[in-house]
Amino acid sequence: MNWYNLLKLRRLGDSKDRPRIIQDDTRLGFEVDYDRIIFSSAFRSLQDKTQIIPFSKTDFVHTRLTHSLEVSVVGRSLGRMAGKNILVKHSHLSKDLGYKINDFGAIVAAAALSHDIGNPPFGHSGEKSIGQYFMSGPGKKFGEILNDKEFQDLCDFEGNANGFKILTQSRPGREGGLRLSYATLGTFVKYPKESHPVKPSSNISDKKYGFFQNEKNTYVDIANELGLLKDDGGYNRHPLTFLVEAADDICYTIIDFEDGINLGLVQEDYALEYLINLVRDSINTEKYNALNNTIDRVSYLRALSINTLINEAVQIFIENEDDILSGNFHVSLLKKSKYKSQISDIIKISIEKIYESKEVIEKEVAGYNIINKLLDTFI
Repeated sequence: MNWYNLLKLRRLGDSKDRPRIIQDDTRLGFEVDYDRIIFSSAFRSLQDKTQIIPFSKTDFVHTRLTHSLEVSVVGRSLGRMAGKNILVKHSHLSKDLGYKINDFGAIVAAAALSHDIGNPPFGHSGEKSIGQYFMSGPGKKFGEILNDKEFQDLCDFEGNANGFKILTQSRPGREGGLRLSYATLGTFVKYPKESHPVKPSSNISDKKYGFFQNEKNTYVDIANELGLLKDDGGYNRHPLTFLVEAADDICYTIIDFEDGINLGLVQEDYALEYLINLVRDSINTEKYNALNNTIDRVSYLRALSINTLINEAVQIFIENEDDILSGNFHVSLLKKSKYKSQISDIIKISIEKIYESKEVIEKEVAGYNIINKLLDTFI
């Protein structure tokens, strides 16, 4: 893969390329992607979907909307920092083609902004309830009239694939959906493969699937335009997808943990020690000890933790750029992090104390029944 193809500004629905060098820098084409997502009704709907606690009545618990905005901010930093190094290494991109650091930041920010746009209510439990409806519920009958791949899309319903549908699906008078750039759409797809056949592997890109059968031709067109490498059963990721994934990993690891502390689901003294372990090299002990309430202490450690992991993720990306471009990098960036054990400890506590808390489980069970009723009605 090469950056010349990977950074295509051409929009879905365009009949010709849009060279970067003739773009107006006051409103970059990739920044237009971000704007279109922000103003879309699908993005606004994320305000009614909570990140951890469904139907929470507190004002500091993150919704999918605030989570997506935060992931986009982290993604923008990751993209700009990585872009700075890429433009030094591949100087022709800036000298001959006009690309700048902010292009990389804008692409990653736009893809990160929309990363949850296809998620149903109740998050991953919502996906599972939709899948079970078709796998073993009333929707099972549709297996007789759909082909294997189409039916697998329903039985293994995937928010990422639904997000790609939302971003690209044409409607009368609106060809190409939101008409985002090929670079942003390619970066959005974390799992560039179909739902069927299911072939589990150690490759992070094979963990799930990224597009429904209805959008397969659209994705193949985008992948070919960007020059993504084919692999067994699909394509290799767009390199910048690793930065989107890192932004999401950083935010849900640290910010979900912060929500759990503020909600009282995780004991403060016990929890803060885990964050301190992550930022021992950068913490200002005098400043930290001067903070006299939980929210300020957690906020300070959260900011330091996010900054630490941003720098770490960019360093790993740059060190492995050649392998990523050749399709030989198959894990998330943070899996290579020297802070891997600290991240793992935080996630383990979050699963035990937050994601599997009684309040969350009760709401997910209720959501399971709600989604089944909605599917009955819609169908």
